[in-house]
Amino acid sequence: MKNFVEELRWRGMLQDVMPGTEELLNKEMVTGYIGFDPTADSLGVGNLVQIMTLLHFQQCGHKPIALVGGATGMVGDPSGKSAERNLLSEDILAHNLACQKKQLEKFLDFNCGANSATIVNNYDWFKNMSFIEFIRDTGKHITVNYMMAKDSVKKRIAGEDREGMSFTEFTYQLVQGYDFYYLWKNNGVKLQMGGSDQWGNIVTGTELIRRKDGGEAWALTTPLIKKADGTKFGKTESGNIWLDPKRTSPYEFYQFWLNAGDADAGTYIRIFTLKTREEIEALESQHKEAPHLRVLQKALADDITTRVHGEAELKLAIAASEVLFGKGTIDQLAAFSDEQFVSVFQGAGVPVFETSADSIVQGISIVELTKNAGLTTSNGEAIKLIKGNGLALNKVKVSDQQMIVNQSNLINGKYILLQKGKKDYCLVKAG
Repeated sequence: MKNFVEELRWRGMLQDVMPGTEELLNKEMVTGYIGFDPTADSLGVGNLVQIMTLLHFQQCGHKPIALVGGATGMVGDPSGKSAERNLLSEDILAHNLACQKKQLEKFLDFNCGANSATIVNNYDWFKNMSFIEFIRDTGKHITVNYMMAKDSVKKRIAGEDREGMSFTEFTYQLVQGYDFYYLWKNNGVKLQMGGSDQWGNIVTGTELIRRKDGGEAWALTTPLIKKADGTKFGKTESGNIWLDPKRTSPYEFYQFWLNAGDADAGTYIRIFTLKTREEIEALESQHKEAPHLRVLQKALADDITTRVHGEAELKLAIAASEVLFGKGTIDQLAAFSDEQFVSVFQGAGVPVFETSADSIVQGISIVELTKNAGLTTSNGEAIKLIKGNGLALNKVKVSDQQMIVNQSNLINGKYILLQKGKKDYCLVKAG
């Protein structure tokens, strides 16, 4: 068995660890869990730290459990939040949990023997529990003083908005603590892991296990990931980066990792891939010799895009990147399916200009098409652009301002890609 704590340590994935945890993990196969928030029907790259923690945990010979919070999702975790969030219905939660399970199955092995991964839903043990039963059998073991001392509670009560926190949110740490107790008692779980903002909630669980049954459990957290400039990881100008291709296209996903800064790429490749220390250090040496080749970023983007979206989508994302930013060819464009065509260019923020199929069949001058598509404001500007060798049609430079665009120029029978300069594109759709 590999040393799990040491694996996290060299990867920069270890924040807090309860005394005795490393010794326990080196002595036996341990069952451990991490909780996931079910408020969306997709996990995001912000969840990947915890997913990778479970993956490393399993690869070090231990048994991982992913807890999806069907019950706690109805309450809302105050940790790191400035305001109470909306509560979700049972139907929406059930849908979200099913979607997240499919994503987790891409990382964890659910059929590998004794340390096969499992998924549990805390709604299963809370749905039939009465309020009286909970406060009598669980609430009496944790004092209000203990709960009030937690940073997540103190920050909300002393918040600038002075709205404080509801009793519902106040009880969250006790509910999460009971999750740990339940899994300790019924599933043999000895370790709970999570982000560093969860430390207070996790140790409430270890305390409940000790006070309620005289048992012993352990805790471990990972650091919250921030970019080198201090901004939040996992967000772009367009919003969150999701694992669901319907929310974030594989092209956008690939570009997110490819566009990481050098300092961030060195951090991310340790956290989000399974590459060994030797492999990573070799890549870093190559990158140092020729930073412009972005060896680190490409290795990172290739690895995580393949894991999340598969080899075929990775190849498409690379081809799309070459078409949009490199020396991609008409052959690469023609290999795209209609769905891929649209998803790639929409994901890259390329505007789409729709025109009638008849106009293309009859033929339209390249000058008029360029103006109509919005790449220029006038015919004169379009002519000037062509004379300056600044216009390309389907990745081929246009040299003839008298050129007539017709059916022969259509890709897949309906598309034309116009390019102004290096990065200004418009996708013409004839239909």
